[in-house]
Amino acid sequence: MALLALGINHNTAPVDVREKVAFSADAQLDALLSLRSELGSQESVILSTCNRTEIYTQSENLSHPALVAWLAQFHSVEQQTLQSNSYIYEEQEAIRHLMRVASGLDSLVLGEPQILGQVKQAFVCAKDSGMVGSRFDRLFQQTFAVAKKVRSDTDIGANAVSVAYASVQLAKHIFSSLDKIKVLLIGAGETIELVARHLSEQKVHSMMVANRTLARAQELATPLGAKVLTLAQISEHLADADMVISSTASQLPILGKGVVERALKNRRHQPMFLVDLAVPRDIEAEVAELDDAYLYTVDDLQQIVQQNLASRQSAAEKAESMIDIAVREFVQWHDAQASMDLVRDYRAQSEANKQKLQERALKQLADGKNPEEVIVELANKLTNSLIHAPTQAIKEAALSQDNNSLSLLQRALGLEKI
Repeated sequence: MALLALGINHNTAPVDVREKVAFSADAQLDALLSLRSELGSQESVILSTCNRTEIYTQSENLSHPALVAWLAQFHSVEQQTLQSNSYIYEEQEAIRHLMRVASGLDSLVLGEPQILGQVKQAFVCAKDSGMVGSRFDRLFQQTFAVAKKVRSDTDIGANAVSVAYASVQLAKHIFSSLDKIKVLLIGAGETIELVARHLSEQKVHSMMVANRTLARAQELATPLGAKVLTLAQISEHLADADMVISSTASQLPILGKGVVERALKNRRHQPMFLVDLAVPRDIEAEVAELDDAYLYTVDDLQQIVQQNLASRQSAAEKAESMIDIAVREFVQWHDAQASMDLVRDYRAQSEANKQKLQERALKQLADGKNPEEVIVELANKLTNSLIHAPTQAIKEAALSQDNNSLSLLQRALGLEKI
């Protein structure tokens, strides 16, 4: 049974490709069910974040091209585009990749902490939809355990950084001081919550939080003393914002060029700094064409986050060693499960054969056949059924001069000599 991991991330594709294959929460459930009905996947988990979309699936006869074709069809994207911007891992390498992702070793910001929670959320979604069986349950639980160990036993999380943190660091380079600026946060999810926390640490006191759900916005805004807005009210208050950071799950842009242009006129062309952390993007790319608008996407943060990599490389090497051990442990468990399955199947086959011969013998006795003849026939047929497959295997090994198989068969059959 093949385990495949198909992915597109910040290393292989630009944001305009990544946003085309991002899964919303509703689409994720439909996709999981489609993987089962259309590709025959027994187990599947879909991970979709601002920097990556990955599909982990196991199936009897699923191929890489078929999985790419399915993803292209599901999102109405050209198959060649996905083929040239994606990566594929199989079996042990797929296991290793999953553990590296959950541990933050494959993130835009090495060691960033949010990814583990996102992997857990993807796993829960798949489990709730009935797409997680015993193998994936064990795989993901072991993945969570090693990711937690990496964070606790290494310095991978030292000087904690994230895309949220990088956006605030970028603001510090643009504004001489952050304590006097006014900030508009669009969205109220985990990323915006981290942004708000970092801004608060930088003594930013004037914030507005706009969100589709006011209750969630209020929950985030209250500890910050921030003002709460609906998405519809953004255009009224945008001119007040020196800095806009957006991260929502919207499938359509929240801020268009026209809205930002009008806000800049009201600001008398005082510059506005905008950071779009969403995939698909919340802010139209054309906003960057405006003279006084400085728009950055998640891809633009790469240069800043690179400065944090050097201090984490030794921790990453230690983490890689820990993951190697975890991969071996999972493979050993899986191989042990496979051998148990083999024993179970062998016993079931033998039991079925015994039942068949036993029922035949009992029927013969009931029909009045000589008991001695029935017993002799039963013994002969049972013996022949037991020795047939081993005899064929011995002959094939002998013909091919496969001494290793011959030795194995000898031990398995309890023979001193063949």
